[in-house]
Amino acid sequence: MAAIEKKFTLKFPSSTENLALVREFVTGIGKQSQMNTADISKLELAVDEACANVIEHAYGHDISKEVIIRATFDDSEVRVSVIDTGRGFDPTKVDPPTLEQLISQRKSGGLGIRLIKSLMDEVSYEIVPGQKNELHMSKKIRKDPAG
Repeated sequence: MAAIEKKFTLKFPSSTENLALVREFVTGIGKQSQMNTADISKLELAVDEACANVIEHAYGHDISKEVIIRATFDDSEVRVSVIDTGRGFDPTKVDPPTLEQLISQRKSGGLGIRLIKSLMDEVSYEIVPGQKNELHMSKKIRKDPAG
């Protein structure tokens, strides 16, 4: 019998005040998918960072804008997309600074994409300039040993 895919969507105003709601939503997805506790934390941190980047960089803290999170999962994987219509940024077109460069320049930014990639199994981007930006992330489901 084929695995059933479950789909969920959260839309919220572009404000950092809503990041607690985002974390609750993502944690709920992780628990429902039976993902292990450590991976739920990684998923939560990656999505939180992605949404914070949208709020700050794509929308410039414009609370009239909306961020959309689409989450799907089946028996093997959780997939989350963060979607916005703000200023596009394609990180594949820019060489990320090394950690040494960031430290020597004392920059506080520049680690978000690196963090997301280190937490997730797969990360990709779909960008339609002036229309929408989608960050797609996936994490394999590894269940807690106790079930």
